[in-house]
Amino acid sequence: MHIDARKIEDHSLIEGDICIVGAGAAGISIALDWMNSPYNVILLESGGFEYDDKVQDLYKGKTTGQKYYPLRASRLAYFGGTTGHWAGMSSPFDDIDFMKRDWVPHSGWPIKRADLEPFYARASEKLKLDSCQYDLSCWQKKVPNLNPFPLDENVIWHKMWQISPANGFHGGGFNKLYKDDIVKSKNVHLYTYAHVVDIIGNENVSIIREVTVKNLAGKTHTVKAKHFILAGGAIQNARILLASNTQARRGLGNDNDIVGRYFMEHLEIQSAELWLFKPFPTDLFTWSKSWCELAVTEKAQRENKILNGTAGLYPLTLKRHSKPRMETWQDEDPRKSKDNTVKNWDDAAKEAEKDKGGITWAYEFQTRLEQAPNPDSRITLGTEKDELGVPRANLHWALTELDKRSIRRINQLIGLQVGKAGLGRVRLKEFLRDENDTRWPAGTNAGWHHMGTTRMCDDPKKGVVNSNCQVHDINNLYVAGSACYATSGAPNPTLTLIALSLRLSDHVKSKVKSI
Repeated sequence: MHIDARKIEDHSLIEGDICIVGAGAAGISIALDWMNSPYNVILLESGGFEYDDKVQDLYKGKTTGQKYYPLRASRLAYFGGTTGHWAGMSSPFDDIDFMKRDWVPHSGWPIKRADLEPFYARASEKLKLDSCQYDLSCWQKKVPNLNPFPLDENVIWHKMWQISPANGFHGGGFNKLYKDDIVKSKNVHLYTYAHVVDIIGNENVSIIREVTVKNLAGKTHTVKAKHFILAGGAIQNARILLASNTQARRGLGNDNDIVGRYFMEHLEIQSAELWLFKPFPTDLFTWSKSWCELAVTEKAQRENKILNGTAGLYPLTLKRHSKPRMETWQDEDPRKSKDNTVKNWDDAAKEAEKDKGGITWAYEFQTRLEQAPNPDSRITLGTEKDELGVPRANLHWALTELDKRSIRRINQLIGLQVGKAGLGRVRLKEFLRDENDTRWPAGTNAGWHHMGTTRMCDDPKKGVVNSNCQVHDINNLYVAGSACYATSGAPNPTLTLIALSLRLSDHVKSKVKSI
């Protein structure tokens, strides 16, 4: 069922069993999981079904520290959320991503990869993926000529991604895929143009009683439920918790000043050139329904004390004509930023066609790296307020020496293995050659992968939510999605954030049934 919150009576009371705040990948996945149940589900979306400039303005904010994309353009405020400009790349996290690593400060989740395994299968269903197709051997049985490089598998392995048909560039994201299912549902009530501005609890804020929603039509409504799930993304989740400060001075869940901290991204940066001695017969690194990148093994990560990362191969002639996304995605309008970026890709492809040289045997590495958890990388509230009266979110993106050293060492390890195998040579980009150089180049990209800010830890002094994604000391308030990540892993976050959200969904179901 769909209700436009601009068109119902002002100060309406909306009631349900659970209230999900945000209709992006996490929120929609949870709502789908509750369809056809006997429970009344309220799904709140700040925008509508189409892009709206005025609603998108609510996502404005300032950035400091390492150069970042405009906050207004790095998220999408309508049904489907940021899946609207998601490329569809899907791969599970590795075992090591959940482990405490003594060389990675603040690492370690209170859950293991095995705890998410059954939910990865369910998440793959939501993304229209084959749940078993994350191994190279599986793809080799289906597609010819997927020949791996003959590298030492104790050091470098071939990590596979699937490309979800639910991607935003070609598939329309979750908006196109699940709009009809949600609208036609009898027990899921989608309210569009319902922007949460406050969360209100009982006297000691141990239980949330209601949330207040507003819209640009001047309407204000109250939503009451037994359980509340914040699924607005890492920036917006932190923002609303910090802004809900009438009962808790520092904001909800923020007694220990953790909300907003540990903001993480994936560094995606052109890092080295691979020159093969001769063309290698493989289609493994060609973008299709699958994608492969060179990854560093857990053993090599431990020996070298580095972060987890992968290197994707792109034709060198193409990348030589491409501008960094951090340069092309700087328009405040995400549609224009997308157009600028796609135009640059098209122009680069045309220029590459003119160069008939080494396109089949020369590549550029794009390293995709997890960001080291850093409490100084954070979301805070600014002094400026949006049109609904909520302080805007500001981002200070801060990287560390470990991030830079890890990128350098990953590319060195791949280069050593390529040389030992007699395949060719790897040439590091200039910014990586001096081991004492801690600076970052202007082309340091990020993936629009917002993670952290309400990190998971069973110790409330070190995290915002516990292993069940429940905000510490608030019995019925939860956070869904990548905001809960304690570390960010190397793969794109969508598959894992949906798996984690479905695990949360099961937990809330168990609590509702016990009442």
